[in-house]
Amino acid sequence: MSSSLLLSARHLQKQFGAVVAAHDLCVDIKVGERVSLIGSNGAGKTTFVNMITGYLKPDQGSIHLGDTDITAMSPRQITRLGVARSFQIPQLYPALTVMDNMLVAMACHDNQLSMWRSASQPQHIARGVELLERFGLIQHRHRRVSELPGGVRKLLDIALALTGSPKLLLLDEPTSGVSAEEKFPMMETVMHALGNEPLTALFVEHDMDIVRRHADRVIAFYSGRIIADDAPEKALATDDVRRYVTGELRQEASHA
Repeated sequence: MSSSLLLSARHLQKQFGAVVAAHDLCVDIKVGERVSLIGSNGAGKTTFVNMITGYLKPDQGSIHLGDTDITAMSPRQITRLGVARSFQIPQLYPALTVMDNMLVAMACHDNQLSMWRSASQPQHIARGVELLERFGLIQHRHRRVSELPGGVRKLLDIALALTGSPKLLLLDEPTSGVSAEEKFPMMETVMHALGNEPLTALFVEHDMDIVRRHADRVIAFYSGRIIADDAPEKALATDDVRRYVTGELRQEASHA
């Protein structure tokens, strides 16, 4: 594999009964790219992310991270190789404080979860503070997660994903459930925070304004297939994307 490639997926197939969730998907992701995955619900975006992270196994095809074949690996093994993700619904411990959530995440990476409180070394605390500052969360460090608004929980979930210093970060609908006035500042915060990390980011997103503003590249899915893969303005201008993803062609036809 080329040294500039971080991820290479080849001829991925995944079917659930009669539903084709992935059909002959071939994707190469370069080191440092910011890639947005778009498509309507059920188009295959999350299936693709779940195959990369090991939560689903493809029926056919292969996935390489660098020179390592990760196709058959477990999510834990893939995480340890440098792949992290945040979820559409934040995966947090509501009864713990923000800082304790950070320390638990770092203990998981160090295989010290059973004694995470006693294993909280000064370097872990310093790393936690640094991440919270980058994500604008330091003022919440002593608050319980259950007290936090939705947008702050989303930011914390993404910050937790960086505790293991991953090579590849996958964000599943980072602005979903966030109010319209919050989502743009929130995504600006995320991208600014990621700018300090030498990592590659893939994010599933439904808001095309967010996509245009923050993606270097767009991969559009429809019915388990890739229908566009290009720079944002070029991908979003294709007829298939305007018909099946943004609905612009259907709207134009209805007004004709």
